[in-house]
Amino acid sequence: MAKNITDASFDADVTHAQTPVLIDFWAEWCGPCKQIAPALEEIGRELGDKIVIAKLNIDENPMTPTKFGVRGIPTLMIFKNGEVASQKIGAMPKGKLMEWINSVV
Repeated sequence: MAKNITDASFDADVTHAQTPVLIDFWAEWCGPCKQIAPALEEIGRELGDKIVIAKLNIDENPMTPTKFGVRGIPTLMIFKNGEVASQKIGAMPKGKLMEWINSVV
């Protein structure tokens, strides 16, 4: 299951994480966000300890999206060693998500 992170937990959950973290910046009202959620859950189960799948609700946590320049959702960012390693904007099929993740991780 995807880990829910907040502005307050960001440093502990992402900046200091030992494994790569994929953050899904999303909102309750976002249709494409809901569309990719099941694929991200499946990927999280399939990749296990290789990557952490995390979700950050932009309406409840406005500081982090602003800090990273999130302008549209869903925005997906992979963090490695506390830094943004790659970013994608918009929904995509599970196969494309896996290709992207595997190319970064």
